[in-house]
Amino acid sequence: MSLLIKKNKVAFLLLVGLNLFVAFAASFILPKRFFYDAAIIAYDNGNEIGYFGSYPLTILFYKITGLRYLPFSIIALIQFSILMGILYKIGIPSTFEKVTIKNILVYFAFIMIAIFMAMPSKEFITFLYLSVIVFLFQNKHFTFQTTLFIALSLFVFFGVIYRPYFALLPIVAMGMYWVTCVKIPNRTFATLFYGIVIVIFLSLSYGFVQGEFFSEQSRELINSARLGSVDANSSIVSPVKTDTWYGEIIGILYGFFTVNVPLNGLKHIFSPQILLFVIWQLFLFYILLVRLARCIKDKKKYVYELWMLLFIFSFFIIQGVFEPDLGSAIRHKMGVFPLIYYALYYDHFRKAVQ
Repeated sequence: MSLLIKKNKVAFLLLVGLNLFVAFAASFILPKRFFYDAAIIAYDNGNEIGYFGSYPLTILFYKITGLRYLPFSIIALIQFSILMGILYKIGIPSTFEKVTIKNILVYFAFIMIAIFMAMPSKEFITFLYLSVIVFLFQNKHFTFQTTLFIALSLFVFFGVIYRPYFALLPIVAMGMYWVTCVKIPNRTFATLFYGIVIVIFLSLSYGFVQGEFFSEQSRELINSARLGSVDANSSIVSPVKTDTWYGEIIGILYGFFTVNVPLNGLKHIFSPQILLFVIWQLFLFYILLVRLARCIKDKKKYVYELWMLLFIFSFFIIQGVFEPDLGSAIRHKMGVFPLIYYALYYDHFRKAVQ
C-alpha cells in the first residue's frame, strides 16, 4: 500500500515538475494575444486599480503582492507552484499514476493551468478563492447546512465584488437541487434542463427591465468588436441575433452546447489546440454527468458531492451565456478547476476521510 501511495505522489510531482517548465517557457513562446489581459493587469495603463470588479481588484492584488513587478516567467513559476500545492493539499488519488481517462483529463488540465496561469491572471485569484469552498466541503468542520450556507454566501460575495455571474450560481444550483427532489424520469437530464431554463428566465427578466439580455451585453458585444480579427477564430457567435426573447433563448442554448458539448468545435481541424479542448471537454462533461446521476440516486450518501457537482454544472450553464470564445471557456474552467478536481476524485476523498 505504501508503494502505491508513493507511486501516485511521484506521478503528481513529476507532472508538476514538467509543467513548471511549460509555465516558465510560456511567456517566451505564446503569441502576444495571450497576454492582453496580463498586460492590463501588470501595467494598469488605464489606472483601473480599485476595490470592486475583476480588473480593479486583480490589479490591486498584483500591486500589493509585488508580483506585477516581476517578469512573467517568474510569476508563472510562483503561481503554478502555489496552485499545485493547493491540489496536493486537497489530495492525490491513490491511482493517480495509472493511465485512465479521468487521470488523462487531469494531466491535460495541469498543462492548461501552466499555460493560462503563466502570467498575471484573474483566474489565479478565482482558483485561490474557490479552493476555500473545496476545503470547506472536504474538512466538514460545520454541519452540512452551515457548510452549504457558507459556500453559497462565498459565491454571492465573489459575484458582488469580483465577477457578477458568480452571484447567479447559487440561484441556478438551488433550482437544480429542487429538481433532484422530484420523482420524475431522467432526473439527471431534467436537472440540467431546468438549470438552463432558470438562466433563460433570469436573462429574459433582466432584459425586459434593463433593455438588454445577458448574452447581448456580454458575449455578443465582445465578439462584435473583434469581428474579423485573429482573436475571432474560436468566437462563439449565436446563429441568430440575441436582441429578441427568442433570439436570446437560442443564443443561450447554442452557447451552452458550444462551451460544454462542443461537437461544432470539430470544424477547427486546422487548430489542434481547439480540437484537444473539444475532446477534453466532451470526456469531462460525460464523466461529471455520470457522477451527477450517481449522486442524485443516493442524495443522502453523496450530499456533499451532489452539491459540488451542482456548483460545477451551474457554472457550465452560466458559461454558455457569457463566454465570447472557446479560448476564454478553457481559461475560465481552469479558474474553477479545484471544484472539478474534487468532483472527479470524490470517491478517493470520501475514502480518505472514512
